[in-house]
Amino acid sequence: MTAHPTRTCLGCRTRCPRSALLRVTLKSGDGPARLVVDEGARMGGRGAWVHPDSRCVSRALARTAFERALRAEGPVEAGALKEWRARVADTTDRPTEPREAGATLDGHAMSALR
Repeated sequence: MTAHPTRTCLGCRTRCPRSALLRVTLKSGDGPARLVVDEGARMGGRGAWVHPDSRCVSRALARTAFERALRAEGPVEAGALKEWRARVADTTDRPTEPREAGATLDGHAMSALR
């Protein structure tokens, strides 16, 4: 049995299975290099990994972790990543408020009956 590949999240710096993280690559061409979300993890080149929630993405952007991890030569354009973060922020963020004991993620009481 083989172990699942793990990567380190640039935002929270924890090791997680690759399937739980989002891959970001650097695309260069005319103008400044820009970050591109690689949702299928299939694009060529160096990739950086981050949890697909706005807190980890924001932390990584604030610390310029993408530039270091992707070995960018200077600042990078993060517009596409910020747009992606805004689009999915409501659906993938982890809960920020403590829950009552026995409550599910949506706040409803859990039932032993199915």
